Amino acid sequence: RFLPIAFILCHSLPHISAFVRPKLSLLRPNANQPNTSGIIRKPASIVLEDGDGGIEPKKASLLAKFKALVPTPTERKKLLPLGLMFFSILFNYTILRDTKDVLVITSPGGNAELIPFLKTYVNLPGAILFTIIYARLNNTLPPQKVFYATIAPFIAFFAAFGALIYPARASLHPNAAADYLLTILPSALFPLVSIFRNWTYALFYTMAELWGSVVVSVLFWGFANEITTSKEAKKYYPLFGLGANVALIFSGQYVKFVSRVRAGLPDGIDKWGRSLQMLMAAVCAFGGLIVALYGYMQNSVLKDPKVAATLSPNAKKSSKNKAATSMGLVESTKYLVSSPYIRNMALLVIAYGMSINIVEVTWKSKLKLAFPDPNAYSAFMGNFSTATGTVTLVMMIASRFIFTRFGWGVAALITPSVLLVTAVTFFSLILYGGAWAPIMSFAGTTPLMAAVLVGAAQNILSKSSKYSLFDPCKEMAYINLDAEQKTKGKAAIDVIGNPMGKSGGSFIQQILIVTMGSLAASTPYLAAILFGIIFVWLRAVTSLDKLIKEKEIENAEK
Repeated sequence: RFLPIAFILCHSLPHISAFVRPKLSLLRPNANQPNTSGIIRKPASIVLEDGDGGIEPKKASLLAKFKALVPTPTERKKLLPLGLMFFSILFNYTILRDTKDVLVITSPGGNAELIPFLKTYVNLPGAILFTIIYARLNNTLPPQKVFYATIAPFIAFFAAFGALIYPARASLHPNAAADYLLTILPSALFPLVSIFRNWTYALFYTMAELWGSVVVSVLFWGFANEITTSKEAKKYYPLFGLGANVALIFSGQYVKFVSRVRAGLPDGIDKWGRSLQMLMAAVCAFGGLIVALYGYMQNSVLKDPKVAATLSPNAKKSSKNKAATSMGLVESTKYLVSSPYIRNMALLVIAYGMSINIVEVTWKSKLKLAFPDPNAYSAFMGNFSTATGTVTLVMMIASRFIFTRFGWGVAALITPSVLLVTAVTFFSLILYGGAWAPIMSFAGTTPLMAAVLVGAAQNILSKSSKYSLFDPCKEMAYINLDAEQKTKGKAAIDVIGNPMGKSGGSFIQQILIVTMGSLAASTPYLAAILFGIIFVWLRAVTSLDKLIKEKEIENAEK
């Protein structure tokens, strides 16, 4: 029962020495008073004085340090619903990401070479169309209704795809017209014919891609940045996705569960169609949970006086000013070019999108060779998602130490460094498979399977470092900007950075595939281009780190 008293003393005494004047000493005799008692005085073991006395205060205990890491009740009221929202969003994104690849790559006439064409001719126009619609929604609706109006079409489409569109694919896909086009068009345009043939799969692929950029980047992070203070962001953003990235593990296990259910179904029914319905049902259920959590935060959490008191003035005024900060493509380009700070942030986003796109397409082309069956492909992707979630959890824990010990610059350099190191091994297995063959034979595998496994490790490490380091670094970079720079900068990066990153790598691959004849023949050139992009990425991180430090000094002097 003495522990609470000791705890209070340990936490209260250091604060007394810092604020009470004159100097306060405990168990320490005054050297100016004569010793008339005849008792030999010894130095006390605990001495508390202010900084003027030259005696440092007692360091905080481990319990105090742990207590500082735990969110306050007011912070928990905001952070817990946000964390659950992020969990649900990433759960859906993982399922959609794995499903879109299975649909496109294993479709009739489909392969990994379709992905660059999809990203250039379907995804990029879709992103531009969304930007136009989103800008108009911001100009006509309040922020809460913008959120609902943006996420509702996604949920409705995925529900309709599983229940209506996929079962009717035979009548919806123009197979006869596509077969005729193959006889009159050059082979370089065959990927476009395949997209035309499987247009419902291409539409699903685009909606799944937009879920990642729209729901994660625009809706969630925009809302989180509005209601989270700079102090809270620095404290919790490195660990913010810790609970949310458990979704990668759960979604991977759910995909594996669906694969086992599919394997046990009797012959004569559409097994993949049945499992697709189960996957889309989960997506819709978690989509409804996202909407419910957002409504709860708007109607309950943010109206709490204690929570409202922690919001910045910019967050309180955001609903009034949000429409005024929406920019079109031309305005976004001008603003991006004129600001070195925003330009470097955009380079980070563009470089990541291009790098991961080049790596993923090359890896997935080998993955299809190793797992041509859709069920085996889907099961492998389920294991891949589970491994990604597990590694991400470890990286999330380590990221707190990285940010605290080494700072923003080192944390931001880890993701491109991981991609660079793993890319060297991955491309060497592809380009010099013959040299690796004796080693692989001794290990009991083949260069193809080794390339698949190394590529999987590369994607796992790059995605886990993105979730744990790259995304927090990107969002932290907004903290030092004023309200106008923050909103305009994010608008510029969302409009230009994300689509350019995703379609830029695809456009490069598309040119090489048409020029060289196949993705395999383009691999050496893709490797060289990837290393060049990573070099630009590293330079942008170094430059942005200097600008962030200058901004921090500038804000501290105000």
